[in-house]
Amino acid sequence: MNKLLTIAIPTYNRAELLEKQLCWLAKAIQGFEAECEIIISDNCSTDNTQEIIKKWQSIFSKTTFKSQRNQENIGLMPNIAACIQAASSKYVWTVGDDDPIQENALAFLFKKIQQHPDVALIFLNCCGRDKLTNQITVERWFNSDSDAPLTDGKAALQRYLKESFGGVIFMTATVYQTALVKRALQQWTSSCKNLASQAYWTGFCAIHGSVIVTKDNYLECTMHASYLEQDPTWSIMMRYIYIPEIYAKLLEIGYSQTFCLQMILQNIITKSDWIIFLGALRRWPALAMNIIIAYLILVIGSTRNLLFLPKAIKSSFQSET
Repeated sequence: MNKLLTIAIPTYNRAELLEKQLCWLAKAIQGFEAECEIIISDNCSTDNTQEIIKKWQSIFSKTTFKSQRNQENIGLMPNIAACIQAASSKYVWTVGDDDPIQENALAFLFKKIQQHPDVALIFLNCCGRDKLTNQITVERWFNSDSDAPLTDGKAALQRYLKESFGGVIFMTATVYQTALVKRALQQWTSSCKNLASQAYWTGFCAIHGSVIVTKDNYLECTMHASYLEQDPTWSIMMRYIYIPEIYAKLLEIGYSQTFCLQMILQNIITKSDWIIFLGALRRWPALAMNIIIAYLILVIGSTRNLLFLPKAIKSSFQSET
């Protein structure tokens, strides 16, 4: 890994937005070209995405510029994972094609990586802008008052998962140590089937090193822009399938028993979640029943596995929590 940072952009049928992001990158990368690698992963777009990529490939002649086009649309999470797997730099920053980023964000990242060459994970703080109203609805995703590394990465990740799960899975906010996030993909080979799997990838990195959470905002999260939110079943799947599975997986790799079980069980005790479930039960009874059965199986399985963990492993978990 000769270069310091891979900037990877997964994209699909958003050529205009991709061009806008590459325009930002062309300005931000000046002075860092030799230390950067750019990867564009086109998820089999049917618009003029390939034309945009070819145009900008010549513009980024001073740095390594790679593009790959999937033979078919492999889905959002597999395309993000494909970007990570293709990265050959020490760190990888997966960037959404529609997320506004400050021009100084890249310079800040290089400064922090050079100051702390062993940091496992960096979260760039951000605000949230509602695409429907164009209003800032979240002033800052993460409550952080310092850019200093948090040496207990596991404790930091647990804190931010509880405070802002949405911030943790915001792709553009996350910069991974490449070797660690690739190990996370190897550890849970089917993680791409889970739409919240970035929370596991970040959790895996955090448990193996320090974490930086910036005190200042460096980008915006464009809220209500994902096509996933157009699926009316997305919310219930996220609450009862994807997120609980993340905590079950984090429990397996050494996160706090109390914390993980609390987060898995929160759907049972939270009134708002039951309202969502009952609404889904009226609209899609078969789907809702299948989801709640799968959720209860996960709850029982996680509890049982915890009770029957070997004593040595349980002792190790308890000493860390």
